[in-house]
Amino acid sequence: MATRYVALLRGINVSGQKLIKMEELRKHFELPGFSNIVTYIQSGNVLFDTKETKQELLRKKIEDQLIVKLGYAVPVIVRSIPELGNVIANNPFKEPEGTGKVKLYVSFLSGTPDEERIQQLEAFSYDTEMVKVINQEVYLLSESYGSTKFPNTFIEKKLGLQSTVRNWNTVNKLTEL
Repeated sequence: MATRYVALLRGINVSGQKLIKMEELRKHFELPGFSNIVTYIQSGNVLFDTKETKQELLRKKIEDQLIVKLGYAVPVIVRSIPELGNVIANNPFKEPEGTGKVKLYVSFLSGTPDEERIQQLEAFSYDTEMVKVINQEVYLLSESYGSTKFPNTFIEKKLGLQSTVRNWNTVNKLTEL
């Protein structure tokens, strides 16, 4: 039986860099064993079904294909749809209080960070921006990701892992596709 996955691509269609149309990207996922391929918005979210259960093999297969097709490396993080459901269920910031200006983002990590690094990152939280690491995700509560103290590169440096960020609405939508 096939499992539904999402490949979260890092660094495409950002600030005019590494531009790729989603229809072209979808075609690059037409790999043996992949079916029911769908892209969602321009930030590099590709859903697909496969019987393969080893996410590290899926990640490598996708990254190898993209470097051949695009001519440059694109880091990829893979999660199953049930794992995305757990990401939603584990949200430590259930109903942010206040004016509604605060938004939730999730940084998907390429692995599990060690406890010391987690504590160092979480120590940077303050009243108007909070960050919490649970499993292989970093939850970020911020008024604007564009001006956050916790951009993707900062999270990667502090945790020693690759990551890619999605807003809460996108995370929820991906579980519905």
